[in-house]
Amino acid sequence: MSQEFFRTVLGDKPTSEMGLTYSHEHIIIDESYVTAKHPEFLLNDVNKISEELTNFYNAGGRTVVDTMPANSGRNVLKSTEVSQRSGVNIIVPTGIHLEIYYPENHWRYSSSEDELTRLFIADIEEGIDEFDYSGTFVKRTRHKAGLIKLATGDGPFTQHQELIFRAVVNAHLETGAPILTHTNFGKQALEQARLFKKLGAKLEHVVLSHVDRAKDVDYNRDVLDEGVRIEYDSIFRWKKDGPNYSLQLLEQLLPDYPDQIVLGMDMAKNAYWKSYGGNPGLNYLIKTIPDFLKSKELEEYYQKLFYENPKKLYSFFKPSGGHRK
Repeated sequence: MSQEFFRTVLGDKPTSEMGLTYSHEHIIIDESYVTAKHPEFLLNDVNKISEELTNFYNAGGRTVVDTMPANSGRNVLKSTEVSQRSGVNIIVPTGIHLEIYYPENHWRYSSSEDELTRLFIADIEEGIDEFDYSGTFVKRTRHKAGLIKLATGDGPFTQHQELIFRAVVNAHLETGAPILTHTNFGKQALEQARLFKKLGAKLEHVVLSHVDRAKDVDYNRDVLDEGVRIEYDSIFRWKKDGPNYSLQLLEQLLPDYPDQIVLGMDMAKNAYWKSYGGNPGLNYLIKTIPDFLKSKELEEYYQKLFYENPKKLYSFFKPSGGHRK
């Protein structure tokens, strides 16, 4: 594909077809080590998920970025089915999540930088394993990853996390795939941004999630000044009788960083899904953000948040022809 494209679970599409995009979601979390520890994260009912995504599509939504990477509840065949049934584009990631979502003897700890790099590249260029690396053999599907994820915790990066960073950036540079990260309540976001810059990542294709949980405007400015993109997804989480720090950050930062902010819902708990009997449901941002922007005379940024910024961020760039050794 010669024009700019993004990679969905159903194949590559021109970015002109991305449409209204939510930039950090959890669409499928199948039975796994993750859900054994956190049953509230179980999202594997294809009918319910298809219903929610269909309602999202009918409200104008077109693309969602799923954020469960390798061997943490991915089920690429279910992702494919709900995309086909709803019409919503789904970008599925490769990469590695937080340590707490894997057993202590997991292969992530014994894998070398090069082995992880090659695994991530295979997910992107060949296809995601039907068994998500939990079976006795690998059976690659034709459905490919369109994103690479990593995650860090509260404290300074460990040697293992730095190895993950290098493998992720290696695969990013070799394939042109974008990068999304998890931060714990925004902690270590500045350190993440600086390490990506040091490793030579294409910062316009790197997004750090949950940075609104850090609350502080100056801290968010410092992260944005490094050149990465940041994603806010806690708009519905703040207490109703208290300040909404996510909206405050948008109000203060959108005029200065219009091209670097995207939004999502991060509905990892099934209790957030209307189709599971919960609230507020996936359509929350579509219903509330236009009114908020209008109330602050920031309507001009609506297209940036949901259309233009995701289109640039999640498109593939031309690879450099190899990764750093």
